Amino acid sequence: MLGSTRSRRRVTTALAGFGLLLTGAAVQVGASAPAQAATTHRVLFDNAHAETAGNADWVISTSQPDPLAQNASPQSETDWTGALSSWGVALQKTGDYSLKTLPSGQSLTYGGSSAQDLSNFDELVLPEPNTMFTTAEKTAIMNFVKNGGGLFMISDHTGADRNNDGNDAVEILNDLMTNNGVDNTDPFGFSIDALDVKSGYPAAISDSTDPVLNGSFGKVTKSLFADGTTATLKPADNAAAKGLVYRSGYSGNTGAFFLTSTFGAGRVAFWGDSSPIDDGTGSPGNTLYDGWNDTGATNAPLALNATAWLAGAGGTGGGTGGGTGGGGTGTCTAGQLLGNNGFESGDTTWSASGKVITNATGESAHSGSYYAWLDGYGTATTDTLSQPVAVPAGCTSAKLSFYLHVDTAETSTTTAYDTLKVQVLNGSGTVLGTLATYSNLNAGSGYTQRSVDLSGYAGQNITLQFTGTEGSKYQTSFVVDDTALNVS
Repeated sequence: MLGSTRSRRRVTTALAGFGLLLTGAAVQVGASAPAQAATTHRVLFDNAHAETAGNADWVISTSQPDPLAQNASPQSETDWTGALSSWGVALQKTGDYSLKTLPSGQSLTYGGSSAQDLSNFDELVLPEPNTMFTTAEKTAIMNFVKNGGGLFMISDHTGADRNNDGNDAVEILNDLMTNNGVDNTDPFGFSIDALDVKSGYPAAISDSTDPVLNGSFGKVTKSLFADGTTATLKPADNAAAKGLVYRSGYSGNTGAFFLTSTFGAGRVAFWGDSSPIDDGTGSPGNTLYDGWNDTGATNAPLALNATAWLAGAGGTGGGTGGGTGGGGTGTCTAGQLLGNNGFESGDTTWSASGKVITNATGESAHSGSYYAWLDGYGTATTDTLSQPVAVPAGCTSAKLSFYLHVDTAETSTTTAYDTLKVQVLNGSGTVLGTLATYSNLNAGSGYTQRSVDLSGYAGQNITLQFTGTEGSKYQTSFVVDDTALNVS
């Protein structure tokens, strides 16, 4: 639709999005869950380190390793038994996750033949471990993360030694980060504080672009202290460590209650209390607290958004099914890494301003029905479209390709008034590089396939972003479809 000015209302897109909510699986945590994607994210919950000792009941189901044996189609938290059943059921209902538990008596391994070997998973959840990890287990965990896996560490307050063996989660997780045989130099960039913060509602930072605070499961504003602890960030050791939720009166490097970081090609999250993930239900006789549904906090979106981010939100996790890894070992599994790469699942996996992902009739898709339409208003506008991805360290080729159509009302043949930049950002949102720039000067009929080289970012967690910037007079529409990040 050459030279037309786009309506800001985007009614067609809004109606299509409403249809997705009606037909897709929903999780009642204050926001609808994403529509079902093609990728299944594989998450392993640990129960091999006294996670049910004392009054703790940190399991998604008493059926282990497979919770589906208890109920194959859970609809409510009581369909599975465990204080983490709300967490597990919410993920299961999306259709995008495969959940398993490492039962008591087993060990964490990476590169072995067990069905619960970490090479078969994208994410490992450690919900307040109460026994020390063995040397072999610590090596397995660290190599799993280094090679692209996600690690979710949940602590509790100092002295919460539920099995009276002399070790609590603070000591156990700090030992994992400093005495693991893979990297003992504070690889994640933080340490857990030996504190017992009795109560409070720590607040989230203001960051509208952070995928954990603003993910598909809802917006995070506050969490919950019910006897918990915090962490101290050490950016000199790892600049990627980022505090997202802080104890009242704290900011920067101290008092972080929830934080994220990276290691190698993998991702890390830390939470300073187990009460926020406790849904108040579990095995008979346990005294539990319903932090999951606490109305003063947004703990469910925080847990679920973090799970999605750690699992890769697009099939970029570290499990490869054969123990070869996807990153730092120097090996590479060829494949396409972007989730929802043709936009046919609507507003999922990608983060976009406004209603950039659309099936509006003003433009047309390269294939299918949906596409991404940046700018096109004829007023000063900046639209963005982004997705985080881990580029495996062992891959020598990493190429981003996409189809681009540009139409414009600009008449100049020499001046780029409106631009579309293809950029790489780090976890803090800092632009690491602009790989290509297109403008009104690239206008033409139909789509043209474009490609850029990302091999220089091998071994890194990055965010790919399209940034469209339009001037204040004549419209230029940048229309993107059928993206792919192929590695080999």
